[in-house]
This record gives sequence, structure tokens and C-alpha cells, in this order.
Amino acid sequence: MRTPHVVVVMGVAGTGKTTIGPLLAARLGVPYAEGDDFHPPANIAKMSAGTPLDDADRWPWLDAIGSWAHRRAGLGGVVSCSALKRSYRDRLRAAAPRITFVHLAGDRRLIEDRMAHRRGHFMPTALLDSQFATLQPLGADEAGVAVDVSGSPEEITERAAKALAGLPEPLH
Repeated sequence: MRTPHVVVVMGVAGTGKTTIGPLLAARLGVPYAEGDDFHPPANIAKMSAGTPLDDADRWPWLDAIGSWAHRRAGLGGVVSCSALKRSYRDRLRAAAPRITFVHLAGDRRLIEDRMAHRRGHFMPTALLDSQFATLQPLGADEAGVAVDVSGSPEEITERAAKALAGLPEPLH
């Protein structure tokens, strides 16, 4: 029997983390947690004022996500988190060493088009360049998979589930 992974669905804004995360969790039969819900009030106030977060602002947020992932070890779970930098993923792994990443990756034009048409989310497409500039793709030594974001949410979720199934079972 396979032990469920604790998965971080990562990627730049507009790749579908909040759409694919719950679909993947349902497919895997594990709970989903929205990464944005882990931000402390100070971060929310800063972002609401239009001020970008710096790394010092992100550490408590990443620690909260890492704590959730640690509690889900051996049980499985899916959480969305941009995790754009290797240092952010290292921080998450420090709390939950067996964490696995699903990097939603794709063509910048496709992602920009999706961002321009989504509702209920404020992330201007102008900030997409900075997201791509910050992105450090998964290293060969990082547990995880890159999944192309072309196609429907169901197709993306299917690719992610198949890629995860091909990974070694997490150790306890």
C-alpha cells in the first residue's frame, strides 16, 4: 500500500495552484489547504496596502505551511504555495523533510492569458515578469515533478497524479 505524499503545488501566479490543488487532493483522497490562508495578519495588511512581501515577511508564512505539512506526514495532504525560490522550499523541507513538490509550469503567454481572464483574484499580469525572474525551478535533488499547465484543470490534475504515482514512496 502506498503512503500518501504531502504535496506542495507550486508555481508562479496564474498557473492554477488554487484550482489544481483541491482537484489533486480529491484525486489522492487527502485534505487540501490554501497556502494564502497561512499568511499572518501583518502580511495580509502589507499586501492589501500594495506593498510586496520580502523574504523576512515570508518566513513565518512558510513556517506555518511547513508545520501543517509536518502534521500531515504519513497521512498525506496537498497545500498550495508559490515556493518560487529554492530557499523557500528548503525552509518547507526543514519542517517536513518528506514533502514533495508539484511545480505547475508553462508558457508565459498562456499563464498571462489565464490571469487576464480570471475573476476574484488581484494579481496584475505586470507582476508576472517578477515572478518568472524569481522562479528557481526544482533541482534534480529535490523531490518533485514539473507538470505542464496546458489543457483543462482535469487534464493537468491527471498529469500531476500520474507523475506523483511514479515517484518513490515517501519514507517515514
